[in-house]
Amino acid sequence: MKKLINNLMYIALFAVALNFTSCQEEFEEVNGDTDQETIEANSFTADLIEKTSSKDGSYDNIIDSASCFALKFPYTVEVNGIEVIIDGKEDLQTVEDIFDEVDVDDDILEIIFPITITYADYSELVIENKEHLRELAAECVEGGGDDDIECIDFVYPIKLFTFDTNNQQTGEVTVESDEQLRRFFKGLEDGNLVSIEYPITLKKYDGTEIIVNSNAELANALEMAKDECDEDDDDDFNDDDFDEERFDFCLTQCPWLVREVVRDETNQTDQYKNYLMVFTEDGGVTVKDREGNVLNGTWSSSFTDRGPLLTLEFDTLVDFNLEWLVYEIGDHTIKLYAEGGNKIVMKQLCEDDTPDPDTLREILKECEWVIKKVKNQGEEIDRLLGFEFKFMAEGIVTLSDGETTSEGTWEIGPNDDGVPSLLITMGDEPGVSFDWPLRHLDDNRLKFYVEEIGYELILLRVCDDNANDGDVVEIRTAMMDGAWNVAQYVENDEDMTAEFDGLDFYFNEMHRIQVDENDNPIIEGLWRVIRNHENQLKFFLNFDDDEKFGTLTDGWYIESVNAERIELVHEDENSTETLVFEKL
Repeated sequence: MKKLINNLMYIALFAVALNFTSCQEEFEEVNGDTDQETIEANSFTADLIEKTSSKDGSYDNIIDSASCFALKFPYTVEVNGIEVIIDGKEDLQTVEDIFDEVDVDDDILEIIFPITITYADYSELVIENKEHLRELAAECVEGGGDDDIECIDFVYPIKLFTFDTNNQQTGEVTVESDEQLRRFFKGLEDGNLVSIEYPITLKKYDGTEIIVNSNAELANALEMAKDECDEDDDDDFNDDDFDEERFDFCLTQCPWLVREVVRDETNQTDQYKNYLMVFTEDGGVTVKDREGNVLNGTWSSSFTDRGPLLTLEFDTLVDFNLEWLVYEIGDHTIKLYAEGGNKIVMKQLCEDDTPDPDTLREILKECEWVIKKVKNQGEEIDRLLGFEFKFMAEGIVTLSDGETTSEGTWEIGPNDDGVPSLLITMGDEPGVSFDWPLRHLDDNRLKFYVEEIGYELILLRVCDDNANDGDVVEIRTAMMDGAWNVAQYVENDEDMTAEFDGLDFYFNEMHRIQVDENDNPIIEGLWRVIRNHENQLKFFLNFDDDEKFGTLTDGWYIESVNAERIELVHEDENSTETLVFEKL
């Protein structure tokens, strides 16, 4: 347990990777000629590597107005009076959506302090108030003049070798992320030598990949790519940084699905929703309605100080006939606005935007999936927190808390809007029986939601019950070794520890937790330790809807841990909680 301190996310991962040996191998046996293939710590190539692996701070400019650092997840903001928890990049879209609900208002965003910011070199700083944040933001270089290179990325893993001044190999390390690569080079001293095991792959901003086989090729690729794209480092949040050629290309690249229409302050969405618009390079536009009828028109674009203007002209589709201000392009969405209460929102439909159904089926069947969040008609269903899905062959799915198991059916297919969805039918568990449209997919997390009616499902990938994750196994082993009590439980500055005095908590196998009072069991629940999609360790507790123990039901972040004590924290729009267990 010694290695599991506050910096669990990085130290336990990277320190294990550093495998310095006493064996003195000659450099030539590893990677060729010394003069050509080593990289000095303070060299031009090393500088390019550091800039390319630096953390981008521009993606959350809507929150912090600063491109040289980013806020560390999770944190909470208040947007026009609505509290929003930012758990990841995709949640920033929620903030922008609130801003865009009224297009001519004065938007107000307040950050709930304290927060932690992360700089380009992944160093962190705790910020206690708005004034301090503004001072730091004012020091940032905006407009694309910052040091990081965002137009090209490394594809991991990458193996590195270290050498002393006598060209003797002193160690090797395999890096798995930008953070590890950036920290590695930052830790080098002047005169240190590094070699890369080639070939390695680089991925450019447009998705194309480059294979490089030497330091010279690497330096050239990074240098050439650094100015090839708009890094969007402006202090704004709408993706309006388009020239006319890029705008026209974006408009004609793929079809557009109409999602919302307001004309003369009257909502016409029901009439036009799911109309399909196709823009052609010759200025023509066709619209297919829900019955398959085709309407023809024309389009043209121009540019003003306010941004792009899109003019639409139809003989029959008169509600679309206006000169529209393009006030947002981003996330495959275009939003049009015109004075007098006029608005159109369209979603781009490109074939590559949605995962192949067969691929999604295989991803689901590879591992188990733990429920991080589930909402039904806007209400969070805490009793399902930490439950585990198993998606099996022949369309069978189970949902278990380690003691009871429900069984149902599943399939991947389109919902009523044609969006690829996870279709679950589980008769004895209505909380998950739904056609869940897929909104986010990566290696470790799936996110489904229907914003309009308040349905949401977030699943975290867990393979082999995290048996290969040494930190998870170590924590579980310690927790199952005897009884624990609640040493502290504080909610919104209210100390509620006394409510759990005299109670013994036993963390048992199969993710079951038992609470005893005077050696008599009084309640059981679910507990689980996993590593989430951001490589953070989380501790799930679930006592269903019990009035007393239900207050402990949450997905807790592990703040610190050792063999005798574990500190947990949880923040949401309603509360800030601290929970500490100590071993008896």
